[in-house]
Amino acid sequence: MAKQDYYEILGVSREADADKLKKAYRKLAVKYHPDKNPGDKAAEEKFKEASQAYEVLKDQEKRAAYDRFGHAAFQPGGAYAGAGGGGGSGGFHDPFDIFREVFGGGSGGGTAGGGIFDDIFGGGGRRGRSQEGGAAGGHDLRYDLEITLREAAQGADREIKYRRPVACGSCSGSGAADGSGLDSCSTCGGLGQVSSSRGFISFQQTCPDCRGSGVQIKNPCRDCDGEGRVTQTSKVKVKVPAGVDNGSRLRSQGNGEAGVMGGPSGDLYVMIHIKEHEIFERHGDDLFCEIPIKYTLATLGGSVQVPTLSGKVNLKIPASTQSNQLFKLRGHGLPNLRSGRRGNQLIRVTIDVPKKLTRDQREKLEEFADLCGDATNPIGETFWAKAKRFFEDL
Repeated sequence: MAKQDYYEILGVSREADADKLKKAYRKLAVKYHPDKNPGDKAAEEKFKEASQAYEVLKDQEKRAAYDRFGHAAFQPGGAYAGAGGGGGSGGFHDPFDIFREVFGGGSGGGTAGGGIFDDIFGGGGRRGRSQEGGAAGGHDLRYDLEITLREAAQGADREIKYRRPVACGSCSGSGAADGSGLDSCSTCGGLGQVSSSRGFISFQQTCPDCRGSGVQIKNPCRDCDGEGRVTQTSKVKVKVPAGVDNGSRLRSQGNGEAGVMGGPSGDLYVMIHIKEHEIFERHGDDLFCEIPIKYTLATLGGSVQVPTLSGKVNLKIPASTQSNQLFKLRGHGLPNLRSGRRGNQLIRVTIDVPKKLTRDQREKLEEFADLCGDATNPIGETFWAKAKRFFEDL
């Protein structure tokens, strides 16, 4: 028998975004949960199908594979065989183990770290803990921010935009329409916990209808479907301190997901990524670059302008400078994030040998070579001295 399309299982279009997928799954998970439909094998199967469908479609890579190859992508030999990563059939997480872990508030012997229920019912971040009256803290969020090396050295003020759940304006985050109140949950009798058993084992878990709050909304808000939150685009100003490095994490308190039913909001964590620079390499607080100089400058000495993050600086080149010689510009690196003390800029010079010469230039160089004896001894004396000692030791 052919498997039903995942989009049809959830009752959404192929263009459905993450919010619509989550909302559709939540309704099906509550409707068909086995504890709400004891002994109903058809409901249990629909519960498993909805879990598998959501597990695939919520993941961008898995969703792309499914859109291209269908169910074949998750069968043996497919691109995502065993993609669920859990102990369930076909590599998918066991929805019952995950449900016990997330709704029961503990590991429950299931897979560590949760699974598909985490994104919906609060298995991670700050939201896993319900407070009085069903209130729960919102999840923390992550935003990846790319900055330039100059911004990392000097600091920057950036404004970022991102999507997040915020308190519903129509119901002020309560989830209830104007004038309506809360009733004791009929499923758990206001306890927030329900008992169930499998064989000889009996255990308690969070009520699937009220999600542990012990109450139900009489008349849910139409704008948020009783959740108390809606997804909107938020703007936040981020102050990037001078000296940040790749992987630095900045915290913006209270700018994560809004809490549920008046619970505290999570935090926003901004992860810093620094673009590669076409000239400089960063090594801790020091900068490194390589510049070519003319062979005449290397021989006779002089000065050359070199780039730094704060502008051009004159670098003195002593006479007889050799290729790959290293110079140091003190205090022209990046500031240390904690102490503020600046690192150095290290400059390696390479000798730029001209590829073309005019006739006059060539004659002058040949005359110089004759004066140095290069025609009869083109290899440096230090090399011949080392070679002589090598052959004498044989």
